[in-house]
Amino acid sequence: MSERTYAGGPLPRVDPFGEAAVLVTLADRADPVLARRAGETARAIEAARARLPGVGRPVPAHATVLVPFDPLEIDPQDVQAAVVRVLREVAAGGQEGEAEVTGLVTLEIPVRYGGEDGPDLEAVAAAHDLRPADVAELHAAAVHTVLFLGFAPGFAYLGGLPEQLVTARRATPRERVPAGSVAIAGEHSGVYPRSMPGGWNLIGRTDQQLFDPGREPPSLLTPGTVVRFVPAR
Repeated sequence: MSERTYAGGPLPRVDPFGEAAVLVTLADRADPVLARRAGETARAIEAARARLPGVGRPVPAHATVLVPFDPLEIDPQDVQAAVVRVLREVAAGGQEGEAEVTGLVTLEIPVRYGGEDGPDLEAVAAAHDLRPADVAELHAAAVHTVLFLGFAPGFAYLGGLPEQLVTARRATPRERVPAGSVAIAGEHSGVYPRSMPGGWNLIGRTDQQLFDPGREPPSLLTPGTVVRFVPAR
C-alpha cells in the first residue's frame, strides 16, 4: 500500500480483527484531526456497502474504524481488499487531512465543580499537587473536542484535557454515576448521559441533557463538536 498516500502519508493499515471484522488504523494517537479523518473514512466505507453484501456499518473511533462483516456471506479477504480500494479512492480525492478544522459547532456546558457534584475533584487535585480550584480552572479553560461516541448511547470521548490533569481511572468503579456527571479518565473528559456504572473520576456535574431518543440527533455531543465547560455561578 506504500505506492499511495492518504491525507499526506501512507494508507492506513487494514488488519483482520477477529473472525468477523477488519480494523482500519489511521494512527496510534488521539487528536481532533484524526477523529475527523476516521469519521470521513467510515462514511466512505458506508457509501460502498451497497456493493458489499454481508458488510455491516463501520464504526469510527478516535483513530480507527471497525468494519464488521458476516463471514458466511462474504470472504474476509474480499472485505479487506474492498476496504483498501475505498481508502485508495479517498486518497485519490486529495483530502487535506492535516488542514485546520473550521466551521465546527461550539457548545458551552455549565458545570458545578466539586462538592457532591464532583466527589473526586479533591483526589484528582491531590494526585497532581494542585488545589481543587486549580483543577476546575484548568478543565474549564481548555478547549475540548468530541473525538467519538462509545461505551453508552450519547457518551462522548473528549480530547483536549490539559496534560496536568491526565489521571488514571478509579481503581474501583462506582455502581452508579449520576446523569450529567463531568468526569476525566486518562487523556479524555466525558459527561455521563444517564445514570450508569462507571470508573471515571467525577469532578463536576451539569444539568444539560446529553441524550434524548426523541431528539434529532439524539446525542447533544457529536464527533467534531467543540466543547467549553463553564463553571456555574
